[in-house]
Amino acid sequence: MTTGAADAGRSPLPDPPYWQGAAVVGLYRLGFLVLLILAWFWASQSVQRNIIPTPWATAEAAVKLIGEGRLPDALLSSLSVYFSGYLAAAICAIPIGLLMGAMRPVGKTLDVFVFALSATPRVAFIPLIIVLLGLGPQAKIFVVFLGAVMPIIINTYAGVLAADDELIEMARSVGAGKGRIFLRIVLPGALPFVVVGLRIGATIGLINTVVAELYTAVTGLGGLLAVYGNTFRMAEYFVIVLTLALIGVVVTEILRLIETRLGRWRQRS
Repeated sequence: MTTGAADAGRSPLPDPPYWQGAAVVGLYRLGFLVLLILAWFWASQSVQRNIIPTPWATAEAAVKLIGEGRLPDALLSSLSVYFSGYLAAAICAIPIGLLMGAMRPVGKTLDVFVFALSATPRVAFIPLIIVLLGLGPQAKIFVVFLGAVMPIIINTYAGVLAADDELIEMARSVGAGKGRIFLRIVLPGALPFVVVGLRIGATIGLINTVVAELYTAVTGLGGLLAVYGNTFRMAEYFVIVLTLALIGVVVTEILRLIETRLGRWRQRS
């Protein structure tokens, strides 16, 4: 009985430090990456020749493209278009989503149009964008903007609507004003939704960057993708694909870090 009482009162084991968990996840990811490379090598040996290059041939092509300056120049061009359109979308979309959620008549008026535009393929707007803005960087940036802005608006709007009504009523009962309720309850509760919207917008924005570079002036990573794909230079083609994947991973990890920091602020609010 004494032993049982002691065991019942014993505190649970503490959670491992954050760095240990991160190290374990890093090892798992490294192991999975090794498996992917092995599968890639097996596929390059099993599929018809020159269709899938070996990892070594792809690495050699990457070194060559970097040495010639083609990859850095294309990367810089694509990143400037991507981040310009994406940041513009975030700056416009978050306030619009907050306004739609905070002012219900505005939200009910605009949401049907937002959802309709979100469901429309952005490629359908490219001929009109070219007519209005030409083939320069402004057209590419606007295509990226169109791709990223809708998911950020929708998720921000949903985050505001998902605010805890009971908590809001409790705050009103103790005399909290609308501004304080919004800053202390609604906005912290909407943050996870906003970050999800930013992630989705970042992914669609990256896709639209390539689409814009293919449909307008063939430049940047999208231009290299078209050139190497049309000429079946598959090693160089894989380099561009992996570069785009790397951009997506880096942006996602940055947004995850921002989400962690915002989560701490949310807990303190």
